[in-house]
Amino acid sequence: MARQYGERDRVIVQVASHQFASSGGQTALTVNLEKVGDGVAIQIGKQAWLGVVASLGTTILSVWRSPFNLLNRLDDVAQDIENIQLTTDIWATIEEVARLKGANFELSERLRRLTCEYCYTANPVGEPNCISCGAPLGLVQPTTCKNCGYAVRTKEVICPNCGKSLS
Repeated sequence: MARQYGERDRVIVQVASHQFASSGGQTALTVNLEKVGDGVAIQIGKQAWLGVVASLGTTILSVWRSPFNLLNRLDDVAQDIENIQLTTDIWATIEEVARLKGANFELSERLRRLTCEYCYTANPVGEPNCISCGAPLGLVQPTTCKNCGYAVRTKEVICPNCGKSLS
């Protein structure tokens, strides 16, 4: 089951197992899709596990009483295993859609080159020293936002993706 909320530049999709499913436990998660300057930022929230754990616990107790009960619970176990893989399945779907649309996974255009603070020469990301003057580039290498994981420049104070402080 999926529900979509939001507008064109920011969409939230809630994905959940069917409320009245005949087998397996309940699970749900949220996917945030937001248009950013040079692409789309995707964030998947933590999956709700309580329903799956309860279903697996019921199976374990049932089998503990009588091993033959496992035959009656095979559909539940199969559905629980499928529910556990929900996050992986969603990422696979996102990657497939991106591939079909011709998108790729790469650093933002604004982070592809680092500027040396001493001679102002453009350097490739990851280069330890300036290719022109040899100065260290460690302080200008990109880092990530602790809140959302977005790649940011070292000197940025606000994350351009989530708007949180980077300090």
